[in-house]
Amino acid sequence: MAASPMHFNIHGVRAIYRFEMARWFRTLLSSIASPVISTSLYFVVFGAAIGSRMGDIGGVPYGAFIIPGLVMLTLLTESISNAAFGIFMPKWSGTIYEVLSAPVSTAEIVIGYVGAAATKSVLLGCLILATARVFVPYGIEHPLWMLAFLVLTAVSFSLFGFIIGIWAESWEKLQIVPLMIVTPLAFLGGSFYSIEMLPGIWREIALFNPVVYLISGFRWSFYGVSDVGVGMSLAMIGIFLALCLGGITWIFRSGYKIKR
Repeated sequence: MAASPMHFNIHGVRAIYRFEMARWFRTLLSSIASPVISTSLYFVVFGAAIGSRMGDIGGVPYGAFIIPGLVMLTLLTESISNAAFGIFMPKWSGTIYEVLSAPVSTAEIVIGYVGAAATKSVLLGCLILATARVFVPYGIEHPLWMLAFLVLTAVSFSLFGFIIGIWAESWEKLQIVPLMIVTPLAFLGGSFYSIEMLPGIWREIALFNPVVYLISGFRWSFYGVSDVGVGMSLAMIGIFLALCLGGITWIFRSGYKIKR
């Protein structure tokens, strides 16, 4: 029997959240080591080796310029993967029906799984920022806005990952969207360059890439420079967040791939 909509089951949310966080801590070394090591290699190659031979971009040294893009690249992929795996595992094992029959509402299930995935991603993002300090000196002009972009992006893409976890019918499908769509969009979204460096027509095409707005807004919070307006970046995150919430609402109302 589902929980009453007038009563928020904090114990149910805490149980799901703790279970997901405990699973993450059990594989802490691989969960953290892999993204941190790969990102460190980017800092070594692009920040130290290549960055020392490149000029400033918008008054920002190249090594420091790529930090927000690298953090966002990791944040997007990890948020999706954590949330997708979190809900796919009980669906694959059949325990999802125990969750659905428990006295927790749809909103509480989503808060538990998505909250845990977003927490993991934010912690990892902060760890990568600390790691970047070892290789490249940088400052943060707007720390509160930086944290806001970090959390909003983690929550939005964790919701997106939750949808992917429901949609996927196999472990292979679970990786299609992060590897084939999100990662290329992140690389083409200004992670390593400013879209102002692109020729005219390609600059216009790049504006159709939603990741451009995420990276641009996040970079603005560091250095006060951006390729698009900060308001537009926040609006794009808000729109994506609303779309994901709408998608999850439809999934639970229709029972799409979660009901026999």
